[in-house]
Amino acid sequence: MATATSASATPLTRRSAVALAAAIRAGDATAREVVEQHIEVLRRAQARTHALAEDRFDEALRDADAADERLARQEPGDLQPLHGVPCTIKESIAVAGMPNSAGLVARRGHRSTEDAAAVARLKAAGAIPLGVTNTSEMTMWIESQNHVYGRTNSAYDAKRTAGGSSGGEGAAVGSGGSPFGLGSDIGGSVRLPAFFNGVFAHKPSGGVIPNTGQFPVADGEAARMLTPGPIARRAEDLMPLTRVLAGPDGVDPLAREVELRDPGEVDLSPLDVVVSEGAWFVPVSRELRDARERAADVLRAAGATVRRESLRSMRRALELYTLALKDGSPASFAEVLAEAGVESVSLRRATGGVLRGTGPHTLPTLLLIVFERIGSRIPDGRVRRAQAAAKSLREEVEGVMGDGVLLHPPHARPAPKHGRTVGRAWAITPTAVFNLLEMPVTQVPLGLNDRGLPLGVQVVARHDADDVAIAGALELERVVGGWVPPS
Repeated sequence: MATATSASATPLTRRSAVALAAAIRAGDATAREVVEQHIEVLRRAQARTHALAEDRFDEALRDADAADERLARQEPGDLQPLHGVPCTIKESIAVAGMPNSAGLVARRGHRSTEDAAAVARLKAAGAIPLGVTNTSEMTMWIESQNHVYGRTNSAYDAKRTAGGSSGGEGAAVGSGGSPFGLGSDIGGSVRLPAFFNGVFAHKPSGGVIPNTGQFPVADGEAARMLTPGPIARRAEDLMPLTRVLAGPDGVDPLAREVELRDPGEVDLSPLDVVVSEGAWFVPVSRELRDARERAADVLRAAGATVRRESLRSMRRALELYTLALKDGSPASFAEVLAEAGVESVSLRRATGGVLRGTGPHTLPTLLLIVFERIGSRIPDGRVRRAQAAAKSLREEVEGVMGDGVLLHPPHARPAPKHGRTVGRAWAITPTAVFNLLEMPVTQVPLGLNDRGLPLGVQVVARHDADDVAIAGALELERVVGGWVPPS
């Protein structure tokens, strides 16, 4: 644990949200200083990352001044846990007065009139949004590019993707411009941006955080797999942020009360650490396998028992996940587009527009329309059988893990070059499987490779054992070092 002296010597734009809130309460920094310094980093990084869809810097500075005035009027102990701490929010999650298009040209200019449930909770806890960040069109792919805001790049290499759909969040936090951000995850959408940008993310167990206030709206099985989640540069922020965000809101029928235990009280010594084997079709690169071995060694040194288990049944995850999405909403993608003002999409015209670069839609959206039309022919009986198979798969994986954790690669390679994942649905399998199973997962950075790109691993725990996954992340950060600011 850092001493008071070493903590105070750490630049504000490298501290955790928890540490920043403590510094503001103690009078070691003002909210305005904290916000100003993060704005400076975001502005400087924007030319390389294009992380921000739209900023609210002037409003954030006024919010910071108001926070400092409140601090002057009351005891520090009376303040909210994130008092004066800046953050960023994924553009597809409603922030009052800010755009909420999800990168869809037909919604260009649409602005939210109220905050999403999760955003309202962050603000009530004292957080100050700096702006909203870019996403893939309709949040439907793992590369953040659309024809409203353009393309977002990795904080470490502008030639590579920042991930998606919360790619702007990953790049904003990974660049040092935000201590934490709010994203959403239906197939890896907070974990892949965190991985590609060298920071932490936590996908909570299903139903921990309400989905209210996102566009597009998810329903049915899709809503069960979708969850908001924090992206943060320091692991110690993950549980405090999850607690701020958690709990029923009276609107989302799937949001529930969950006991979120303290990761600091988790004893790693009796835990089993399972290294998955044979669980993917596409071979994982040597450097990511080696990074996972180092992570296993760290947890072994903390007293855990490491064992290897074949999980070949996880290879079915993409099929089961895709079928679950088919049953995920009573409204088809075409109907969502129609509601946004888009008339029936002609595949011929859309394809021509994509090839010429003149149409309103990106290639992943076009492919989604094609897959949806093919999927409409799948018998309902097959979908029901897939749901039963997914339940059996979760029971199998949790049976193998017990009360321990599973170490699983987040992707086959470090951050790919732009466009390399498009049309390759299997690319999301290592992350999407845990949305299907509704299990908590923490994405953990494990240093950089010889090209300066982040390495990492997913730490997975059984349903509602979010504290155990985060405890593994805390130990890995303590030993390996966590986020490495990009040069």
